Amino acid sequence: MPYYGSEDTVKELRRALANPGLQADKLRYRNLVLRVIRYMTQGLDVSALFMEMLKASATVDIVQKKLVYLYMCTYASLKPDLALLAINTLQKDSTDPNPMVRGLALRSMCSLRMKDLDHWGQSEVLTFLVRYKARSEDEVFTILNVLDGFLKSSQANVVMATTKLFLLLAEDFPNVQMDVLERIEGPLLTICTSECHELCFLGLCHVREILRSLPGHFSGHYKKFYCTYSEPNYIRYRKMEILRDLVNDENVQQILEELQTYCTDVSVELAKMAILNIGRIARTYNEKCVIILKGLLGLKQEHITSAVIQTFRDLVWLCPQCSVIVCEALPGCEEFIKDCEGKQALIWLLGVHGEHVPNAPYILEEFVDNVKMETSAVVKLDLLTAIVRLFVIRPAECQDILGRLLYYVIEEELDMVVRDRGLLYYRLLQQGVEEIKQIICGPRSDPSLGVILGGQANEAINVWAKDFNTLIPIYGSEHWNCIVAQKDSSFGNLLSEINSKTESNPEHSEELVVDSGSISLEGSIQLSPEQFEEFWTCLEDAQVVTVDWDKDPCPDAIQTSFQVAHIHPIAISRPGARPWKAYLFARNETGALFLTELLIDTSKKSLQIIVKQKNTSEELLCSFIDVIRSVLQTLGETENFEMASLVTQEQPSPH
Repeated sequence: MPYYGSEDTVKELRRALANPGLQADKLRYRNLVLRVIRYMTQGLDVSALFMEMLKASATVDIVQKKLVYLYMCTYASLKPDLALLAINTLQKDSTDPNPMVRGLALRSMCSLRMKDLDHWGQSEVLTFLVRYKARSEDEVFTILNVLDGFLKSSQANVVMATTKLFLLLAEDFPNVQMDVLERIEGPLLTICTSECHELCFLGLCHVREILRSLPGHFSGHYKKFYCTYSEPNYIRYRKMEILRDLVNDENVQQILEELQTYCTDVSVELAKMAILNIGRIARTYNEKCVIILKGLLGLKQEHITSAVIQTFRDLVWLCPQCSVIVCEALPGCEEFIKDCEGKQALIWLLGVHGEHVPNAPYILEEFVDNVKMETSAVVKLDLLTAIVRLFVIRPAECQDILGRLLYYVIEEELDMVVRDRGLLYYRLLQQGVEEIKQIICGPRSDPSLGVILGGQANEAINVWAKDFNTLIPIYGSEHWNCIVAQKDSSFGNLLSEINSKTESNPEHSEELVVDSGSISLEGSIQLSPEQFEEFWTCLEDAQVVTVDWDKDPCPDAIQTSFQVAHIHPIAISRPGARPWKAYLFARNETGALFLTELLIDTSKKSLQIIVKQKNTSEELLCSFIDVIRSVLQTLGETENFEMASLVTQEQPSPH
């Protein structure tokens, strides 16, 4: 047990560790670090020196690194927030060219007890461990056994990070992967029923990823995916897709009844989605689904009728055994279809399966009579093909209709594509009926396509495991790659624009070297508020520092003090604002841009500093923080600084 003895000893050690003169003398500095370790082993609480000891790890001296890592592993449980910084340091050393340094970093990482960290710290460590490649089967199972308890965590981020780690470590053991996915069924369902819509949607997207490899995996809990009217449509869409994929012989009736309730929703798009999902289920359970779809036609609503007819078209192509019962429902539908998609579907059905619809020629005749008012060239093309196909089957009833349509298309139609199609059919008809049958009357269905569209072929878990616990399941890999490319391009263009403006103005070449260790800030730099906001949105890395602050801010004094240090304000709140904010920016001699937010909460007597920088370097960020610290110290407001956390997710853009 540590004893809490001399505070003077700790203060003396802090002053010595921060002394630049001692830092320059490597031997004396190492002896000072050794002295801290000696006090630690004797029971003196020296945890207050965590930040100073963390900086001491930035050395090529292996002995000094070992001492510092021993210190960090010892006090990680007392300083869980600062332990995140220790992890970042270990992660950096794990890529060092020196194998001794890499081995030391990995051993120290394994020595950290993750129960000493909060759930964000645990998630960060687990995310880092994903990069580790096990050297043997025994090592894989050793790691899995050590981390097994984290699958039972009450925190969603820890469960998701652990699951991804397990799936990647066990990539050569499909049975282990299956076992992991079964174990997270409960935690994932909890996420999917969260009151937080964003968290719920994230869980639903990951459920769909699992269903790619394990169709029906959540079938026993299908009611968890029922929609409620208080949910936003994007969640209801995703839930309906999952319900469609969970259908089996036991629950098909219940799921169809549930989907049927959404078919009359006030949201037109939601109703269409529900109808299309019923159509997907109909590929396996066609009789029950067709009865439901035929019943929806009785509602005589335009968007419902159109969606049902489009579903019928896809259904008879994949399930030809349904064609007769579908054709029985077609008469009368033309009165309630006004959109192009619905017209195309109905015309195709009448042209291909017109022998099962007694009044098919007369329904198509109405479209021919109104062809002059039709604005869609695609509908006209489909109408031409449908009339020609039906003429081959029922020539007596269609001869006059076809003649009138061809005359209009060839003599009066302005769209050259439609006119050329009419001429083609006219010349084919001159060659005889048998010739046109071979060309026009192709296959009516392709049942083999249903296997592909139905998603019955299970994908290997390894196909999507690397994307688990990322935003890719939400956006899709293709869309996500576009977003990343656009973000990188946007950042590069902005930085080039700023650099070109600075270089074109000789006054902007002045630099000021701030004695904070290893950073040199430029004297002048131009950055508009719009550019600042775009940078802030693009950058993903942030370092957060919490500072004691118990006085009202003085905007003029803060602005002047930071400008002296070549940190430029972009926006500052008026005096008395609650909370008070300021946004600043700076750039060093290598072109690295720093964006900063100051947030003063007088109720908590604290000042929060957020610093963002692309390709974050811990050493560079710490040096920049030292500049801010020295500026604030000149204001005489605070002395104690404490690192709060290091986050690697997007921060909100300033407004």
